[in-house]
Amino acid sequence: MKIEIMPVGEVVVKGGNYFLKIKPEYVVAMQKLEGFSHLQIFWWCHHNDNPAARKKVSCQTPYEAAPEDIGVFATRSPMRPNPIALTAVKVLDINHEKGLIKVYYIDAENGTPIIDIKPYHPCCDRIKNVSVPQWCSTWPQWYEDSATFDWDSVFRF
Repeated sequence: MKIEIMPVGEVVVKGGNYFLKIKPEYVVAMQKLEGFSHLQIFWWCHHNDNPAARKKVSCQTPYEAAPEDIGVFATRSPMRPNPIALTAVKVLDINHEKGLIKVYYIDAENGTPIIDIKPYHPCCDRIKNVSVPQWCSTWPQWYEDSATFDWDSVFRF
Protein backbone atom coordinates (compact mmCIF):
# COMPACT_ATOMS: atom_id res chain seq x y z
CA MET A 1 0.00 0.00 0.00
CA LYS A 2 1.30 3.41 -0.94
CA ILE A 3 0.28 6.49 1.04
CA GLU A 4 0.76 9.90 -0.52
CA ILE A 5 0.42 13.11 1.47
CA MET A 6 0.20 16.41 -0.34
CA PRO A 7 0.77 19.63 1.63
CA VAL A 8 -2.19 22.02 1.48
CA GLY A 9 -0.09 24.97 2.59
CA GLU A 10 2.65 26.05 4.94
CA VAL A 11 3.22 27.86 8.21
CA VAL A 12 4.39 31.45 7.83
CA VAL A 13 5.97 33.20 10.81
CA LYS A 14 6.49 36.89 10.15
CA GLY A 15 7.10 39.73 12.59
CA GLY A 16 5.93 37.70 15.58
CA ASN A 17 2.69 36.74 13.79
CA TYR A 18 1.65 33.24 12.79
CA PHE A 19 -0.19 32.43 9.57
CA LEU A 20 -1.35 29.36 7.73
CA LYS A 21 -0.74 30.08 4.05
CA ILE A 22 -3.03 27.88 2.00
CA LYS A 23 -2.05 26.91 -1.56
CA PRO A 24 -4.26 28.53 -4.21
CA GLU A 25 -5.78 25.22 -5.29
CA TYR A 26 -7.00 24.61 -1.71
CA VAL A 27 -8.31 28.10 -0.85
CA VAL A 28 -11.85 26.99 -1.74
CA ALA A 29 -11.54 24.46 1.14
CA MET A 30 -11.49 27.44 3.54
CA GLN A 31 -15.17 28.20 2.80
CA LYS A 32 -17.32 28.57 5.92
CA LEU A 33 -14.43 28.44 8.41
CA GLU A 34 -15.71 31.72 9.89
CA GLY A 35 -17.25 31.16 13.28
CA PHE A 36 -14.85 28.42 14.34
CA SER A 37 -12.69 29.86 17.12
CA HIS A 38 -10.16 27.02 16.90
CA LEU A 39 -8.82 24.65 14.27
CA GLN A 40 -6.86 21.40 14.39
CA ILE A 41 -3.73 21.73 12.24
CA PHE A 42 -1.94 18.61 11.04
CA TRP A 43 1.60 19.42 9.97
CA TRP A 44 4.67 17.57 8.79
CA CYS A 45 7.80 17.63 10.95
CA HIS A 46 9.91 18.06 7.83
CA HIS A 47 13.19 18.63 9.69
CA ASN A 48 12.83 15.14 11.15
CA ASP A 49 11.79 13.31 7.99
CA ASN A 50 14.81 11.08 7.51
CA PRO A 51 15.40 7.33 7.85
CA ALA A 52 17.09 7.59 11.26
CA ALA A 53 14.33 9.71 12.81
CA ARG A 54 11.63 7.46 11.34
CA LYS A 55 13.26 4.42 12.99
CA LYS A 56 13.08 6.10 16.39
CA VAL A 57 10.43 4.27 18.41
CA SER A 58 11.71 5.00 21.90
CA CYS A 59 13.84 7.69 23.44
CA GLN A 60 15.32 8.96 26.62
CA THR A 61 12.50 10.99 28.07
CA PRO A 62 12.59 14.76 27.64
CA TYR A 63 10.35 15.13 30.71
CA GLU A 64 11.75 15.58 34.21
CA ALA A 65 9.34 13.33 36.12
CA ALA A 66 8.79 10.66 33.46
CA PRO A 67 10.35 7.21 33.28
CA GLU A 68 13.88 7.28 31.82
CA ASP A 69 12.96 5.44 28.60
CA ILE A 70 9.69 6.16 26.87
CA GLY A 71 8.02 5.12 23.62
CA VAL A 72 7.53 7.88 21.06
CA PHE A 73 3.77 7.25 21.10
CA ALA A 74 3.82 8.50 24.72
CA THR A 75 5.52 11.74 23.62
CA ARG A 76 4.82 14.60 21.27
CA SER A 77 8.30 14.20 19.82
CA PRO A 78 8.73 15.18 16.16
CA MET A 79 10.97 12.11 15.69
CA ARG A 80 8.61 9.22 15.01
CA PRO A 81 7.79 6.62 12.33
CA ASN A 82 5.58 9.16 10.52
CA PRO A 83 6.55 12.72 11.46
CA ILE A 84 2.99 14.05 11.76
CA ALA A 85 2.15 16.69 14.35
CA LEU A 86 -1.19 18.03 15.52
CA THR A 87 -1.76 21.45 17.07
CA ALA A 88 -5.00 23.11 18.09
CA VAL A 89 -4.81 26.80 17.16
CA LYS A 90 -6.91 29.85 17.95
CA VAL A 91 -8.11 31.65 14.81
CA LEU A 92 -7.56 35.42 14.75
CA ASP A 93 -8.48 36.21 11.14
CA ILE A 94 -9.33 34.52 7.86
CA ASN A 95 -8.43 36.13 4.53
CA HIS A 96 -9.87 34.10 1.66
CA GLU A 97 -8.43 36.36 -1.04
CA LYS A 98 -4.87 35.82 0.16
CA GLY A 99 -5.42 32.25 1.37
CA LEU A 100 -4.27 33.21 4.87
CA ILE A 101 -5.48 32.10 8.26
CA LYS A 102 -3.92 34.18 11.04
CA VAL A 103 -3.58 32.20 14.26
CA TYR A 104 -2.56 33.11 17.78
CA TYR A 105 0.34 30.62 17.85
CA ILE A 106 1.48 27.32 16.38
CA ASP A 107 4.45 25.27 17.57
CA ALA A 108 5.82 24.86 14.05
CA GLU A 109 8.55 26.72 12.22
CA ASN A 110 8.32 29.06 9.26
CA GLY A 111 7.96 26.95 6.10
CA THR A 112 6.53 23.90 7.86
CA PRO A 113 4.21 21.97 5.52
CA ILE A 114 0.55 21.86 6.56
CA ILE A 115 -1.01 18.53 5.60
CA ASP A 116 -4.60 19.09 6.75
CA ILE A 117 -6.93 21.40 8.67
CA LYS A 118 -10.04 20.39 10.58
CA PRO A 119 -12.39 22.49 12.65
CA TYR A 120 -12.23 22.02 16.41
CA HIS A 121 -15.60 20.70 17.60
CA PRO A 122 -16.11 20.46 21.38
CA CYS A 123 -18.64 17.64 20.86
CA CYS A 124 -15.95 15.31 19.50
CA ASP A 125 -12.60 16.93 20.40
CA ARG A 126 -13.17 17.72 24.10
CA ILE A 127 -13.32 14.93 26.66
CA LYS A 128 -14.74 15.31 30.19
CA ASN A 129 -12.90 12.64 32.15
CA VAL A 130 -9.29 12.44 31.04
CA SER A 131 -6.47 10.70 32.85
CA VAL A 132 -2.73 10.96 32.31
CA PRO A 133 0.25 9.22 33.90
CA GLN A 134 1.46 10.56 37.25
CA TRP A 135 4.63 12.01 35.67
CA CYS A 136 2.62 14.59 33.67
CA SER A 137 -0.33 15.07 36.02
CA THR A 138 0.85 18.54 37.11
CA TRP A 139 0.79 19.93 33.57
CA PRO A 140 -1.98 22.42 32.72
CA GLN A 141 -5.39 20.94 32.13
CA TRP A 142 -6.38 23.60 29.62
CA TYR A 143 -4.73 24.86 26.46
CA GLU A 144 -5.05 28.50 27.55
CA ASP A 145 -3.16 27.80 30.79
CA SER A 146 -0.16 26.45 28.84
CA ALA A 147 0.94 29.99 27.96
CA THR A 148 1.73 30.84 31.59
CA PHE A 149 2.87 27.39 32.74
CA ASP A 150 6.56 26.98 33.65
CA TRP A 151 7.47 24.49 30.91
CA ASP A 152 11.18 24.88 31.75
CA SER A 153 10.47 22.92 34.95
CA VAL A 154 9.09 20.03 32.89
CA PHE A 155 11.59 19.57 30.06
CA ARG A 156 15.22 18.50 30.24
CA PHE A 157 16.53 20.72 27.43
